[in-house]
Amino acid sequence: MTATCPPDRHPERWAAWTTGAVVLVLGGLTLISRTDVRASTLATAVDAGATLVACALVPLLIRRPVAGALAMAMLAAFSPAATPAATIGVLRVATVRPLGTAIAVGAAGVVAHAVQGLVRPIPGLPYGWLLVIDVVTHAALVAWGALVRLRTAARDEERRRAEEEQAARIAAARRQERATIAREMHDVLGHRLSLVAASAGALEYRPDAPAEQIARAAGVVRAGAHQALEELREVIGVLRADELVGADGEAPPQPTAADIPALVEESRDAGASVALSSSVVGEVPETLGRTAYRIVQEGLTNARKHASGVPVSVVVAGAAGEVLRVEVVNRLPAGTVARDGRGTGLVGLAERAASVGGRLEHEETADGEFRLSAELPWPA
Repeated sequence: MTATCPPDRHPERWAAWTTGAVVLVLGGLTLISRTDVRASTLATAVDAGATLVACALVPLLIRRPVAGALAMAMLAAFSPAATPAATIGVLRVATVRPLGTAIAVGAAGVVAHAVQGLVRPIPGLPYGWLLVIDVVTHAALVAWGALVRLRTAARDEERRRAEEEQAARIAAARRQERATIAREMHDVLGHRLSLVAASAGALEYRPDAPAEQIARAAGVVRAGAHQALEELREVIGVLRADELVGADGEAPPQPTAADIPALVEESRDAGASVALSSSVVGEVPETLGRTAYRIVQEGLTNARKHASGVPVSVVVAGAAGEVLRVEVVNRLPAGTVARDGRGTGLVGLAERAASVGGRLEHEETADGEFRLSAELPWPA
């Protein structure tokens, strides 16, 4: 069960009790030693009262160090029993306040004990030596407290920098996560929805098409919308992977190079003319194959968007120990505005290729073709 007091008061309460106990013990010892030196009833009463008042001032010293330290210094001017409390007050100020303030409070303590030396002299100790001890002691208290303050500030700064670095790492990870999600959304849904749009366009502009062709286009629309929802679910898995694993604990399967023929066939079903040339020797690694799949997918999507109805050529070739070459080429219709290659899809593809150590290139050739090609290292 949590306490009813605010959490930030517990350190102050602990410090007050600890400091009060120290002041009481040291004040009592000073009172006993001074009583042995001179048995004066009035002096003993003043010292006892000063010890109790110093204990009562401890909460003020904790919450308002300067005021508490000055009040204890005033007590020390008239009673040696308040000297421990006054020195603790100077040390407290030096650890929590700037050096200038600590020096001023230390100087007040020096003056107070100088007055004490006149009012309550110590037998056998010359007044000059008392002043020397007084100044050296307070100087040491101020220096010690300032050193503690500097070390505390250094630790706080180090902790602050560590927290800022941690926050920066978290922010970078979140940016990377958002970029990954955006790239997946573009690659997956962009291709699927472009198929749906192409088939729906055929239904809209060719209402007189044969019933078989209309039924096939409608089937592509239906299947494409359903597949888009499934692939959207897979993309959301980047954020909520723990909720999207199957009963066997495995995440949904990702496309590989073996799925490229089916991808091409989908585009053909939507009415596109796509020629696939595949000469892959060996089984393509999963990550490498997924990258190749996304490149072909984006190439076909761009062809449908910018060169609808134009034949597309897809080439996938390579072998282990060499490179996996992926190329998508389509002729640009007359009057097509040149693309600068800064689209989200091409940027995402370049990042994908770079992530597996490869490179992606795209160009518009002199004879009016748009060529998207990639070379991806294939470890032996």
